[in-house]
This record gives sequence, structure tokens and C-alpha cells, in this order.
Amino acid sequence: MKHITQLLAAAAVSMAIALPAHAETTLTVHYPMPGFFKDVMDTISKKFMEENPDIKIQFASPSATYEEGIQTILRQVGTSEMPDITFIGLNRLRMLDERDVAVDLGPLVQKDGNMGEQGFSDTILKLAQVKGKQVGLAFATSNPIMYYNADLVKAAGGDPENPPKTWDEVIALGGKIKALGNGVDGIDFRWQGDDWMFSALLFGAGGKMLSDDESKVAFNGPEGQKAVEVLHRLVTEGGMPVFTKAAGEQAFAAGKVGFEFQTTGALRNTIKNVGNKFDLRTAKIPLIDPVNGRLPTGGNAVVILTHDAAKQDAAWKFAKFAAGPYGASVVVPGTGYVPNNELAAKSADYLGDFYKQNPLFQAGLSQMPVMIPWYAFPGSNGVKVTQTIVDNLSRIVDQSAEPKEALDDAAADVEGMLPRS
Repeated sequence: MKHITQLLAAAAVSMAIALPAHAETTLTVHYPMPGFFKDVMDTISKKFMEENPDIKIQFASPSATYEEGIQTILRQVGTSEMPDITFIGLNRLRMLDERDVAVDLGPLVQKDGNMGEQGFSDTILKLAQVKGKQVGLAFATSNPIMYYNADLVKAAGGDPENPPKTWDEVIALGGKIKALGNGVDGIDFRWQGDDWMFSALLFGAGGKMLSDDESKVAFNGPEGQKAVEVLHRLVTEGGMPVFTKAAGEQAFAAGKVGFEFQTTGALRNTIKNVGNKFDLRTAKIPLIDPVNGRLPTGGNAVVILTHDAAKQDAAWKFAKFAAGPYGASVVVPGTGYVPNNELAAKSADYLGDFYKQNPLFQAGLSQMPVMIPWYAFPGSNGVKVTQTIVDNLSRIVDQSAEPKEALDDAAADVEGMLPRS
């Protein structure tokens, strides 16, 4: 009996030597907005683990919004609860960088040496940079587009095959749609909630939020004045009522609004909500300055937090996979965001055929060359600054203040909120 036991023990040792050890690295991943991203994250992580069996992905409890997400991460810094990877709103990457929380991906990008071949062009990499530092990789990216009701456009004398290309044309046709009566409004412009759509007008005019040294407000310059004048005219000439965000979306989906201007990230839900009620179309959003105009990039980036060397290698693999061509091929059809990876956008293996078969998604894709980062204000008052801008936009829309008055008031208030050296 003793002899048999010794043989079994020897066999066990022999097998242990013959079989390679299987070391598994577990990464904890946090993400926001599960209503948008749960299915997407589940699909991407499953595929990643199939291709990387030595790496396990487990998810921390997701956050309801980008704002809750950044607050959660900042609370967890230095604790055992902090995840290895997180997905952060592009306009909140600066907060992580100023607090030196995120891992600098620059050395990893340089070590890879072929990011362009993987679909990460310099333009795409810059979307998740803060003052030249690679804080993350853009994961789900969006830009503002024009949605329109082709039936109302035609009824008002417009040509659905040739939608407006300037704000003057939008406003004129919006006014004609409003004149159709029967409870129909001309335009809905999603100005509520944050400064993103104001940025679309400001950047579209070639303007910027602050001076180059970020010591003074710049959004009240000539470009900003053009931006708020367009917003004013959307109301006074284009037939735009005082909508809440939800009310505007519901009215458009019900066929009661001619034009809607908001994120391409809402496209999948808009298609679903419109159904067969009318002929839905999309097009580029007009730029006040067609030559120098740019558009803000919405969405989030994947950020590495762990400083453990082994986990960093695994985290870098996952970050590139999630933000890479496969990840983009899951995000775009599942949400409406534009691909943050050029290989995914061009290759028939990923999204090439998708865009041919789904023309409504092409508007956002076509605007990728003019996308620039969503501006993040410096210091600790970023949220207050954003709300101040929104509050003054509200005064323009409800016509309780003239455009220049509201813009100057916003500038004066924001000036006092900027950090002082």
C-alpha cells in the first residue's frame, strides 16, 4: 500500500513538472452608464477573455453617469476598492491628471511603436490626451449631428435629399416648418445639461473657451457672440420652443419637430423611438466657420489605474482591445457612437459594410476629421463653470436676456471661478 502511495505521489510530481503553470491575472474594471454600455462591456470582455485565457475581467459596480463615475474613482484612490481600469468621460480626464491618478500611457504607446497600424491615428490618440499626456484611449466617441424629419422638410418646401448646410438655411426652413401649424415646431437644439452643444456652436465658429494660458475667458469673443446669436435666432426665427431635453427628444420622435441637433450617440435610441412614424434622416451639423470650425468630442476613454507591473501589461492589452477595431465594431452598432478607431471604420472586417447598410450612421462618421477634445475647465470649479454657462444659455432660449448680455454675464461669472496662480 505504501508502495502504491509513493508511485501516485511520484506521478503527481511528474505531471506537475510536465504541465506548464497557468498564471491568471484578474483585472477589475469600472465603467459608467450601464444603460448604454452593459451589453457592450459584456460582449467585449467575453471576446477578450477568449483570446487571452490568462487574463480574467471582473466588473466593479457601474456608475449611473460620467460625473458619478469620476467621483467614485477619486474617492477610491489609495484604497483596495480602486479598480485596475476605468472608463471616464472625456471632459473629466483632466481631473484625473491634475490629481496624478491615471497611469501615463505615453511610454506604452512608444513601446508599441505601431499604434497607427492598429487604427490609433495621432488625431484619435489626442482625444484622450491632457496637455500632451496620454491619459487614456478614446473608447466611445461622439459628435453632434443634425437629425431631420424628411416628411416635414418636404411639406415645408425643402428638399430632403439636400438638407440645409448652413445655419441660415436651417433657420429659414425651421421657420417654414413651424408655420405649418398643427402643433409642429421647427427646431430642437439640445443646449441643456452641459456645455457640449454650446461648444458645437463656439468651436464651429473657430472659437475656444479660454485663452491659451487659461487665465482668461475667451468664449465671449467674436466667435462666442456668433454662437449665441445663432441660438437666439433658432428661437426667434427658426421655431424652437423652450424644451427640456426629454421633451425635445419625445416631440421629435413623435413627428412634431423638423430638426433636432444632438449627439450621434442617441441615434440607435432615436431610430427605435421613431419607428415608422416618419422618414428619419441625418446629416452633418452646420459649422459657422466652414474652414476653421471644429466639433467637440463626447464620450469616454479607457484609463489604466493600476501600478502593478504585471497587471499593467494585462490592462494595456485590454485597453487596446476595448478601444481597438473589435471594440469599436461592438460600440457603434450597439449605441450610435462614432468609431474611435480608423481601422474599424475603414475595414469590411469590422464596420465598412455596416456604414453601407446603415446610412443614418454616416453623418457622425463623416465629421471625424473635425473632432477636437471636449474642453475641460481647469481647477476645482469645472462643474460650476459648466452650470453657469447652461444657466445663461437658458436666458437666451427663454428670451429673458439678449444674447450678448447673457454671454457677458456668463463670462464675468466664469472669470471669477478660474484658478489663480
